[in-house]
Amino acid sequence: MNELSDQEIDKLNEAADLLFAAEDRLPVLRTTNWSRSVADAFFAADEKELPKPVYSGVDPEPSREYVRAARKLIHGDSPVHDWLSRLCDVTDETAALLNTLGTKEFYTHSRSLYGAPDVPIADGHNTALDLARRLEGLLSEFDEGTLKLEAVSRLSADELKAELERQLPEHFGDAAPDVLVTSDVSAKAAAGSDYIKLREDARFTDLDVTQLLQHEALIHIATGMNGRRHGRFSILGESHPGNARTQEGLAVFAEFITGAIDPRRFRRLSDRAIAIDMAANGADFLDLYRFFREKSTRDAPFEAFESARRVVRGGMVEGGAPFTKDGIYLAGLIEVHSFLRAAIRGGDTRLIELLFVGKIDLADLEAMNMLARENLIERPLYMPPWAKDMRYLLAYLSYSTFLNQIDIGQVAERYSNLLGEDTV
Repeated sequence: MNELSDQEIDKLNEAADLLFAAEDRLPVLRTTNWSRSVADAFFAADEKELPKPVYSGVDPEPSREYVRAARKLIHGDSPVHDWLSRLCDVTDETAALLNTLGTKEFYTHSRSLYGAPDVPIADGHNTALDLARRLEGLLSEFDEGTLKLEAVSRLSADELKAELERQLPEHFGDAAPDVLVTSDVSAKAAAGSDYIKLREDARFTDLDVTQLLQHEALIHIATGMNGRRHGRFSILGESHPGNARTQEGLAVFAEFITGAIDPRRFRRLSDRAIAIDMAANGADFLDLYRFFREKSTRDAPFEAFESARRVVRGGMVEGGAPFTKDGIYLAGLIEVHSFLRAAIRGGDTRLIELLFVGKIDLADLEAMNMLARENLIERPLYMPPWAKDMRYLLAYLSYSTFLNQIDIGQVAERYSNLLGEDTV
């Protein structure tokens, strides 16, 4: 692998800064968000009328100018050149996405950026929609058990804030992110570069504490902090569609490896993938709202509204043009888990650490490897305990790699009489 000259490093670093500036002007989630008044109007109309969201337009031209300037600096044949060239394409596509809000074309750009539940992933054969439908069948068998075992929602936003503020300094020290209780967030919780927001009227469970710590803080916030530590290649500290699938997949994997996920959470992720496919095939917002209301009688109407909103935001409430981002949670989980197993099989745990050097996609690992070998980026400072001390991770992945070779059909056949009986 050819080393980069100092002059070439300067050019590539400048290109990365230009791409950071370009992406910073294209806040996808903020631009596609709905004001709380849209939900209020929906419920005031007895849940019978399509919502009427209004979007603030984004002028894509300044970002496109930054991309054109960056492309002029990226001339060479190395993984780092390939990484930045890919980000140029991603940024151009993001600008196009936000220039087509509320139209059929929005869906085209969303599929290009985030993929879709029906697109093959990991092994090139299976899809997130396949997994979602499989989970739909498997987890539905445990509905009654889930009702019995599920922790009661018992924490207010203020109580959750206090618990997070107790735990976060253990991992971040003085750099611990702020925890804010506010009405200015649609989801129950959301994270930014250095904060976690909790919706003031939401209720939380004990598992929400661990999920927010592992998913939002120790993945999303930590990788951003690590990416901003290098003093160069500032794009490594920025969230954008080009790294979303791996970042969300890594965050959901963190929930799994720490035991912070439960059947209801897993079903919520699979329901979102199924709903995206429904919307792509013509289901409108009302269809999606009813879908989420019927999935669980325990879901409050506002939570069902929020789930449906996530599917159509930025696209068309009339159906046919969903926002496909919520399909990346399952897709990313499969890809990240598959990569980790491959890394263990290959005997190179150093590649796992590279996942935390910044906000990257799995496709960027070769570039990160090159930058690390040439001492152009720092080792990650903030990492979750399961990635810092890999003893359990190595045991788990080694075991799951072997377990994948077991023919579950033959196992099920051996216990067919037992499995076919009703059990208490």
